[in-house]
Amino acid sequence: MLQEPRFWSAVAFVLFFLLFGRKLWTPLAAALDGRAARIRADLDEAGRLRREAEQMLEDATREREQALLESQTLIEHSRVEAARIAEAARAEAEAIARRREEMARQRIAASERAAIRDVREAAVEIAVAAARDAVADTLTPDMRATLVDRALSDLPSALGRRAA
Repeated sequence: MLQEPRFWSAVAFVLFFLLFGRKLWTPLAAALDGRAARIRADLDEAGRLRREAEQMLEDATREREQALLESQTLIEHSRVEAARIAEAARAEAEAIARRREEMARQRIAASERAAIRDVREAAVEIAVAAARDAVADTLTPDMRATLVDRALSDLPSALGRRAA
């Protein structure tokens, strides 16, 4: 056994670790501890980032739902406003149509009155002409002179009655 190279290799290995083990183990353990601390810090940072991302997702979801609700409210308000405007336009169009119809009726009535007046004036002119012709045929020149003189003398009183 003392002659065996494996034995001496094992003894050398043990002595090496006994003599230099602490010197080697301390930096090795410190490196491993540092790495573990970095990994722990990275995991903590990842957890914090995940929580922030989840919070941001919740906020974005809430904002999206709120924006959707606002857009639906705006759409409904726009529909109501459009219906109100359409109703007002319809009512205004009906009012304009009624006013135009009334104006047309008034024009027709005015035209009827004017036509009746024109017919009456024509009838009066025809009657006056016929009466003049009939009177002219039946009156003698002396009777004509007497009628003209009487009409001229009655003219001021007839004009006075008309002015009053």
